[in-house]
Amino acid sequence: MQAGVYESGHAGHALDLEEVLVALLDDGYITAAQAKAELLSSGGHPHPLAVIAEQDWSDAREAGRKLDIETLTKWMATRSGLPYERIDPLKIDVAQVTASIKHAYAARFNILPISVQDNHITVATAEPYVREWEQELNQSLGLTFSRVIANPLSLHRYLGEFYAVGQSLAGAEKDRRAEPLASAGNLEQLIDLSQVSEPDANDQHIVRIVDWLLQYAFEQRASDIHLEPRRDIGNIRFRIDGVLHVVNKMPLPVLSAVVSRLKALGRMDVVERRRPQDGRIKTRSPSGTEVEMRMSTMPITFGEKIVLRIFDPEVLVKPFSELGFSSGDELRWQEMVSQPHGMVIVTGPTGSGKTTTLYSALKHLARPDQNVCTIEDPIELVDPALNQMQVHPAIGLSFASGVRTLLRQDPDIIMVGEVRDAETAETAIQAALTGHLVLTTLHTNDTSSTVTRLLDLGIPPYLIKSSLLGVLAQRLVRTLCASCKAPGETSADAWLALTRDPDTLRPDVIYHPVGCDECRQTGFRGRTALVELLTMSDALRETVVAGFDATVARELSVNEGMRTLRESGIAAVAAGLTTAAEVHSVVPDIH
Repeated sequence: MQAGVYESGHAGHALDLEEVLVALLDDGYITAAQAKAELLSSGGHPHPLAVIAEQDWSDAREAGRKLDIETLTKWMATRSGLPYERIDPLKIDVAQVTASIKHAYAARFNILPISVQDNHITVATAEPYVREWEQELNQSLGLTFSRVIANPLSLHRYLGEFYAVGQSLAGAEKDRRAEPLASAGNLEQLIDLSQVSEPDANDQHIVRIVDWLLQYAFEQRASDIHLEPRRDIGNIRFRIDGVLHVVNKMPLPVLSAVVSRLKALGRMDVVERRRPQDGRIKTRSPSGTEVEMRMSTMPITFGEKIVLRIFDPEVLVKPFSELGFSSGDELRWQEMVSQPHGMVIVTGPTGSGKTTTLYSALKHLARPDQNVCTIEDPIELVDPALNQMQVHPAIGLSFASGVRTLLRQDPDIIMVGEVRDAETAETAIQAALTGHLVLTTLHTNDTSSTVTRLLDLGIPPYLIKSSLLGVLAQRLVRTLCASCKAPGETSADAWLALTRDPDTLRPDVIYHPVGCDECRQTGFRGRTALVELLTMSDALRETVVAGFDATVARELSVNEGMRTLRESGIAAVAAGLTTAAEVHSVVPDIH
């Protein structure tokens, strides 16, 4: 034991509140008055660090910095000479670690295995000087192990949750009646899951696993959950800030039962596994917020893959400035979507935030005196303020026929999920010309090429000139973590590579990703939009009928004040929101 909180006579004892306070005072973290204060642990976690964190004290060494539980845990790790570790569920194989040490033993000493590699196990503890369990563990496991210091609150929480999930995984695996299909002669046999015995989807173990899966997805700010069957194992991945992370792996029959449970919750056909299906689930996050998820299944080689897209309702009530719009673009956008009639198009690739922007606009427009109708495939987010209709091609309900139906419903505002063909484009434009505001999406690279796409679909130039109000192109970039981003100098070459204009003012400082506990060591947390908003001016309308050229139109729009996607990215980099690499990864080369 290293010298620190305790004198030699206290070796092997748990941390004591009074002596921890004395140690914090010695190291300058608290004042003498705080060290002498009487603190009570009743009503909270009994661990001394948790009790001190509850006081919401400021760090005496640095004004404005709080002595939160993570700061205190890092201090204790440094003082005891042990590594600090933040327990991250995304990086832990729950089934593997919980199988290494029995729950009763781990709970007895309040320890948690967090990593098992070859013959080595890493054990997290909040008591750096309690070591009586080490020898017994070494003898019983026959493995080498190392200790790390973890947040006592996280340790207490995950000790219960991990073992509950681990027991559910083990119980579900034990309950299955047969081993998964090891090999097959052809593709039909591979995807025939009737040959694979699986646990009951309503089994308590499976229910608990699904609840755990959704809970962690909400807590980790995941936008999508992927469940992917492979030959011998099933992968679970979360998409967080646009990047997929492997969360866990589980036996194939267990994953299949989890998929069945999710399909049942989404009111899908559980028996049908050979054709794609769509469904949705409405539930609540651990904080009590209502969350809606859209589900899609797809038969693949080794089973049924399912993806759940999570919609955060709080995003739809945020002002456009918080979604990435500059003040000027926000003003022009709100003016554009407030017009009584005409067509507004939002463009960009899949995953660029088009749905969020459209629903945010509809949310602002859906007043009691407005009839807002949508035709979608599928309905992304059910909202009681909207009249939403689902496309059903099998019964002849397409986007085009759906818009014709909506026009007979006395609408004020119509949202068409996507313009996919000439018929849909013509119908949407006719709706815009007959006194309705039409919002829709189109897949093009930028704003000016959207007009080219409409012309390619066969829309007469005079109809585009008369109906189109404007086009919004957007991309999503990851934003730097505010807790750990670090300033650095801007090289002239790097700045020129981003701006492609030597006259663009170079900032003295730009920020770089570092990585901390808040962002899971990625350096990024959250995403923001880069937007390019083209407003159809009189000059632009004339170019449409005079022989449209996207390059000429683009130059004209820029001269009229349009900020391009690249310029939006440059502004985000200069403001310290993101990096040049992020902008390069999403902005087309034409910018």
